[in-house]
Amino acid sequence: MTETKTFEAPVYTAQGKQGGTRALPEGTFDGIVNVPVMHQAVKAFLANRRQGTAKTKTRGEVTGGNQKPWKQKGTGRARQGSTRAPNWPGGGTVFGPQPRSYTQIVPRQVRQLARKSALNARAREGAVLLVESLPNGTPKTKAMAELLAKLGVGTQKVLLLTDGVKQNAYLSARNLGRAHVMPYSDASTYHILWSDVVVIEASALTSNRAEG
Repeated sequence: MTETKTFEAPVYTAQGKQGGTRALPEGTFDGIVNVPVMHQAVKAFLANRRQGTAKTKTRGEVTGGNQKPWKQKGTGRARQGSTRAPNWPGGGTVFGPQPRSYTQIVPRQVRQLARKSALNARAREGAVLLVESLPNGTPKTKAMAELLAKLGVGTQKVLLLTDGVKQNAYLSARNLGRAHVMPYSDASTYHILWSDVVVIEASALTSNRAEG
């Protein structure tokens, strides 16, 4: 936890030219970073992505093995009841994984705090940039790559947050392995912490109220 602090971020034009700085909204960027809450939110996010479909067969589900492989006595070998027993090659699995749900529920206010903490963590590092607008015309990967290069973040993992859904901006960055575009309101704690730099469309800070 840290004391309340005001942050400023550099503002760039749509062409990548810096045009001064702007104070970030104190309602979100208050300087408070709660690490345990961020950990809880990220852990739940990753757990909720798991399909939970891993499964192995028990001895009752493996085909075959209905007859004893040899008689109970007189062979000199250990007694066996089925070739599908776990000690046989091709037999069932003991205590193997079964389909299950890994869902973790995090209260909305905890998600909000975690998301705010993640944004503050990036702001404390000076890793929050504002742009007047992101390319949303004809999808062009080259145009997006050139913009990131002008911002000086071309070699870093960049999260670009748009003001609402901008499909063409998403398509422009889709082939850039270290860039991800999504609406500002959809960004989760995981996405923010995944990135090295967060680039936000300036209008998104005033027109969106995200829960995280």
